[in-house]
Parts: sequence; C-alpha cells; structure tokens
Amino acid sequence: MGFVGPEAVQARSNSVGQKQPLSYSEISNETTPSITRPGIVTPISAPAASGRRLQASKIAAVEMSTPEEMSTPEKAADGVLPTTNKHELSWKKYETYYCEVDPKQGDRATEIKLLSFKRPHMRGFHFAWFGFFMAFSSWFAFAPLMPQIKKDLGLTKDEVYNANIASVASTVLMRFAVGPLCDRFGTRTMFSMLLTFGAIPVFFGGLVNNGTGLVIIRFVIGVLGATFVPCQAWCSQLFAKEIVGTANAMAGGWGNLGGGAVQLLMVGVWNMFRTGFDDEEAWRLSFIVPGVLTCGTGICMYFFSDDSPKGNFKELEQRGTMERKSSKKSFQEGFCQYNAWILFIQYAACFGVEVTMNNILAVYLETKYELSVSLAGLIASLFGLMNLFARAMGGALSDKLFQWFGAGTTGMRGRIYAQSISLVWEGIMLLIFTKMDSLGATIGVLLLFSLGVQMAEGCTFGIVPYVKPTATGAVSGVVGAGGNVGAVCWGLMFRFGPSEADDVLFILGFIVIASAVMGLFVLIQGHDGCITKAKGEPESLDVI
Repeated sequence: MGFVGPEAVQARSNSVGQKQPLSYSEISNETTPSITRPGIVTPISAPAASGRRLQASKIAAVEMSTPEEMSTPEKAADGVLPTTNKHELSWKKYETYYCEVDPKQGDRATEIKLLSFKRPHMRGFHFAWFGFFMAFSSWFAFAPLMPQIKKDLGLTKDEVYNANIASVASTVLMRFAVGPLCDRFGTRTMFSMLLTFGAIPVFFGGLVNNGTGLVIIRFVIGVLGATFVPCQAWCSQLFAKEIVGTANAMAGGWGNLGGGAVQLLMVGVWNMFRTGFDDEEAWRLSFIVPGVLTCGTGICMYFFSDDSPKGNFKELEQRGTMERKSSKKSFQEGFCQYNAWILFIQYAACFGVEVTMNNILAVYLETKYELSVSLAGLIASLFGLMNLFARAMGGALSDKLFQWFGAGTTGMRGRIYAQSISLVWEGIMLLIFTKMDSLGATIGVLLLFSLGVQMAEGCTFGIVPYVKPTATGAVSGVVGAGGNVGAVCWGLMFRFGPSEADDVLFILGFIVIASAVMGLFVLIQGHDGCITKAKGEPESLDVI
C-alpha cells in the first residue's frame, strides 16, 4: 500500500497551469504544532481538523495567487482547490507522536522508547513482539511435554517426527498467503485474526489420543507460526530505515522467546495440574492456558493498536490518504524479487534450525543424558531464552555496520556482512555441539550456537525492508516461509536420514555455513552489494 504524498498532489496542481502551492509541511507549520517533536499522542478531532484545513487553504490561496489572479474569482478558486485536496489526502489519525519521527519516511519513528506504550509506534511494537510471543508459545506447546505424551499414547519415534514436520508444514502455506494480505488489509488486522482463530485448535490439544490425531492437531496449530509475517511487516511500517534492523530483531527475538518460555510454562502448568490430577490428565488440561492467553492477546491487539503511524488502513483508504492495493499485486511484486528467495534460503538456515531445535531438543537431551522430563525441558528452554537479547544483537550489528559502511546506498554491504558472519558462527558452533559428550559442555556450546542462530535471524530482517518497499508484507512472507521450509527439510532429515541425531545435526552445520555464501548474490536496487557497486536509484520507504 502507498500513501499519496504531496508530490502527487503538486503534479495535479501543475497540470491545471497554476503556480506550485506550498508543501503541506510548510502550511501546517503555520497552523499546527510540528508533528516531528515528541508530545502526547492525541487523535485529531473532526472539527479541529476541518478548521485547520480551512485556515491552511486560505493561506495557500494567498501564497499561490498573484494580484492579477486574485482579481479573477475563477482563477482564485482554481488555485485553492488543489490545496484543499492536499490537506484531505494528508489526513492522519494522530496530531503528535511520542517518538521522534521522519515525515519523509511516512512518519516512521527514528527512535525506540522501550518503556513507552504510547500509540501508535510503541503500542504497535509491544503488541507485535508479545503477539508473536504468545503465538510461538502455543505453536510449540507440545514440545516440552512430548516425552510424557509419547509415553502415555505409546507413540513411536517416527510418529513424533511426523508431528514435528506437520507443525511447520502448514505454516509455510500460511506465511506465503498472509504477506500479501497484510499489504492489503493491514498488519494489525491479519495479526489479530491469526491469533484469535489460531488459538481455537490449541484448546483441543488435550483431546489427542493417537499419532494420527497428534499430526492433525499440530498441523492446524501451525497456522499460528504465520504471525511472524505481520510481526515483522508491522515493525517495518512503524520504524525508520536507520533503526528498522534493531526494531525487527527485537520484536522477532522477543517473540521467538516464546520457544524457550513455553518450555518452562508448560512444564510448570503440568506440574501444577499434577497436584490434583494424574500425569496424563494434567498434560491434557495444560493446553487450556496457552489457548486462553493467545486468544485474549489477539482481541486486545485489534481494538487497542494501529496498522501504521498515520492510522488504520481502512481509515486511510476511506479518506484517500492511502491508495488501495490488491493482494494479487503485492503477491506478484514480492514473489518476483529474486533477493527475497536468496534470503528465503538463508532464513531456512537460521530460523528453520531454531524451529527444529525447539521440536527435538527436549527429547534429544532426555535420550542422550537420561534426564527427567522437567530437567530436559528446563535445559532446552535455554536455547529459546537466548532470544531475550541475541536476535536484537543481530539487528543492532546490522544497523551498526550499515552506518559504518556509510549508510545511504553503501550501507547495505554492512548488513550483508553482518548476516554472513552470523551464519558462519552458527554453523561452526553446531558442528562443535554434535561432538560434545558431557552435559556441561553441551549446555555451554548450545548457548553459543543459539547466539549465532538468533543473530543471523535478526540480520536477515535488517535487509528485508529494502528488498521491495511497496510489498514489504509479501517479501516478509516469502522470507519467513523460508524458515518453515527449512524446518520441514531438517525434520525430514531426522525422519529419513541417519539414525543418530548428532549425525543429522553435523550435516546441518555444513549446510548452514554454505548458506552464508549466498550473501554474495544479494543485489538490491540502488544499494551496494557484498562486492558490487549500487545500480539505479533506491526505492523510497515512504510508500507503505
């Protein structure tokens, strides 16, 4: 979707032979407080907005018209009309913002104020990461209890692997579909719908009685994994290009934190229910908790946040501030970008690995070191809990190298280097992890391995907003789906590959290192590549 900017309106004015009117920012500086300085977020009332438009129109009419023109009513009227339209087209929901913003980037915030919950920027940011956190928690709610579920239902190892594959297979399809829909209907709307309706099958998780039922329920719950797309697309709409890497990484990382937190949450809830029920009844009742929390988050998100800094997409379309964009067009723009498919492969090598580890780690530790369900789940949670800071470190590294390489058209080289370095680190640590034969050493290397995984994810989505700004949702969908395609592929390796998990992970380590080389082929219009100079003009981010 694209905001109709002043340039478009100016062109209309020029087409009727009038002098160029003042820009909206010049007029509004005379009649309203500056929108770029921090302030209390206050929706613009209809009467106040109307009054300002009328006053601005009068000022514009005086500036635009010569004495000769002013003596002719018809010419004066013609001169005022385009300016009035400009004000209508520049409507936005909030008069001032709590964060500093860049009007040239669609009022995106140029700073992140973590302790604020003000609309629209920080409210959207906190809903983005927490919504994905709850989705991730429900998505992998089965994993920490799988040793007990496997025992009670008499599942085979292959049936467990089939369920793991099913849990990410459905997410692939949904991520491809959700991206263009975010560009069409707005990220907040799609995000809240996925959370609300995706929570329903979570409630039924406790009704599983066999391997087939487990595969089906995990396949349906996998829809929640698609919430990653609106999470990242939302942050890309809220924050300026200088800090979008950090913003995306923090939101995605804190959301992925659900993969570690759920290990503690579900084991804790299970132990709580065990005080009044037997072991099997306890794990069946445990699924009520993530279901309720996820559904509640989706409802609150819809009613108490905004699609973009200027308002919700529906409001902006109704007032002509935003051009209506079809999901088909967004789909075509996003899916025809070869850079998106390179990032698709690289994201498979980091997020796909994370999803795989979330699925197998508790069982891996319980089998290899003969640990209890609770202890295996606790140690497995450390991998996901690294998201508290590790993914944000990747985003911060991407932003830092972007600035270090000169920002502008040359800074992309720094972002690509940051991603490649993180992937190489991840692959090396995974190779070492497979050779550990003591629990203490395994935990230590696991943390270093997790650091590389999360940083690579953060660096990837520091690049995504530049690929095709007019279809950020679609591009996010393609890249995000890569993570799940990777998870399916790695799951199939466990299902049909070597019988020992360490052997599968060793092969995977080399695949991750090889994916880092793909960074050489990332060539974004108007930006330097890893070893090439910029070609063409970069696309503006003031189009979402």
